[in-house]
Amino acid sequence: MERIMKSTCKEVFDYFQELNQIPRGSGNEQAVSDWLVAFAKDLDLEVIQDEALNVIIKKPGSVGYEESDVVILQGHMDMVPEKAEGSDHDFERDPIDFIVEGDFVRANQTTLGADNGIAVAYALTILASKEIPHPPLEVLITTNEETGMDGALGLNPAHLQGRKLINIDSEVEGELLVSCAGGIGAVTSLTLDRTMSQADTSVEIKVSGLKGGHSGMEIHKQRGNAVQILGRVLSEIAKEVSFEMVSIEGGSKHNAIPLSAVAQLVLAQADVAAFEALTKNWSQQLKEELHGIDEGVEVVLTQTEATPEQVMTQEVRDKVLAILNLTPTGVLMMSQDIEGLVQTSNNLGIVRTEEDQVTFQSTVRSSIRSLKFEVANRLEQLANLAGAKIDFDGGYPEWQYRQESELREVFVAAYQKQYGQEPVVTALHAGLECGVFSEKFEGEIDQISFGPNLFDVHTAQEKMEISSVERTFDLLKTALAMLK
Repeated sequence: MERIMKSTCKEVFDYFQELNQIPRGSGNEQAVSDWLVAFAKDLDLEVIQDEALNVIIKKPGSVGYEESDVVILQGHMDMVPEKAEGSDHDFERDPIDFIVEGDFVRANQTTLGADNGIAVAYALTILASKEIPHPPLEVLITTNEETGMDGALGLNPAHLQGRKLINIDSEVEGELLVSCAGGIGAVTSLTLDRTMSQADTSVEIKVSGLKGGHSGMEIHKQRGNAVQILGRVLSEIAKEVSFEMVSIEGGSKHNAIPLSAVAQLVLAQADVAAFEALTKNWSQQLKEELHGIDEGVEVVLTQTEATPEQVMTQEVRDKVLAILNLTPTGVLMMSQDIEGLVQTSNNLGIVRTEEDQVTFQSTVRSSIRSLKFEVANRLEQLANLAGAKIDFDGGYPEWQYRQESELREVFVAAYQKQYGQEPVVTALHAGLECGVFSEKFEGEIDQISFGPNLFDVHTAQEKMEISSVERTFDLLKTALAMLK
C-alpha cells in the first residue's frame, strides 16, 4: 500500500477503496446509491436521487468560477460481478479486496470495479475539495450501465442544467472519445416448411477455425463470419451437387462475430465424393482469401450415421441461403471525420433452426442515426423479399461527432500542456451512455469521454494503473480549471 500512501491523488484511491466496501453489481445499487446521497448531505450539497437510483450532486463553482457554465461530471456506480473459478466471493455481501502490486491495483480473484468506480472516486474527490478550481458542477452517477444503460435511459434531463458533459468511462489513457455508435438488433424469422427426404446419406458441413470477436470493437479487422461463409459455400456447391438441408446453426451472440457454423445435409451417396472435393477446394480458397486475417479457417465434411426423414423444402433452403448471402455484413462505411473509424456496420451474429422457423440475428451499428436506420431498412426489404418476418429491438442511440466542440478543444489543449504531445482524438464503434445523453438533450450537449488505463475489465484479472490514474486526474483538474 506504500505506493498508494505516497500517491499524488491519495484521496481518489481512498474514495475508491471505500466505494469497494459496498456490493454494487448491476441491479444491486440501492446501498451504493444511498451512500452517495449521504456523502452529498454530509457536505451540505444539493442532491437528487431519482426513481432509477441515479444520483445527481450539485456544487457551486469555486472562487472566480461562480458565473461559468455548468459542467456535468459523469460515470456509473455499478460494476460487472465476475470472479475466478474456485472463488467463494459473494457479490451480494462481500466487499472487493483492494490489492496493490507495483504500479497496479487489482482485486482478489474478482473484478476490481474500476469500471466505473474510478469515475465516482474522481468526482467525490473534487466535490470534497476546497482547493481544486472548477466551474459549477453537476455530478451524475448512473445505475445499471453494464446491463442496458437503464439509469441513463431513465434520467430526467430537467434535473440537469449543464450542457457540457465529461464522461469518465474510457479505458485507454491518451485517448479522447468524441463519438460512439448507436445500435439496433434485428431478428429475421423464416417459416420452416419440411418435406420427405429423397436422398440416402446424411452429412455435416462445418466452418470453423475463425477468430471471431466483438462486432463493435473488432469489426474493422475484417475477420471471417462463419455464418455467412457457410451460406456462401453451400450456395456455390448447390450449383454443382444436389443436396437437401435439414438444419443450419452458427454463432453464439448477436454482437459477436461468429467463429463457427454447421449445417446438416442429406445427399445421394454417389455425390458424397464430389461434395467433399468441393469442400476441400473451398477450405483452401478461404485460407487464401483470409490470409493474414483468419487463415485458420477450415471447411470440413463429415458423414453422420442417422439419416433424417424430413428436410427443408428446396424453396426454404434457397431462401435460407439467400438471406445468409445477401445480408449486409461487416464494415459498410468508414467515417469521414475520424481516420480509421468504422462509421456503419452490420454483424450477422446468429442463425438457428428451430422447430417451425429459421431465425437470423443481426446487430446494426452506426454513429450516424440516418445510416443506422438505412441498414435496418435494407434488412427489412430483404426479409420482405424472402417472405420472412423481421422484428427490431429498441436499440440504443448514437453520439454523433460534433464539428465544433469547446470540450474537445479544452481537453486537447490540457493534454498538450500536460504531456507535451497531441492526444488521440477518436471514437468508439460501440455504445456509451453519451449516446443516450445525446438523445435526451436532442443533440444540444457537448460531450467528451476519457479515463485512465484499465486492463482486462469485466474479468477476474481486471487491474488499474496507478500512475495513469494520477496523470488522468491531473488532466481532469487542468481541463476544469480551463473551463472558466
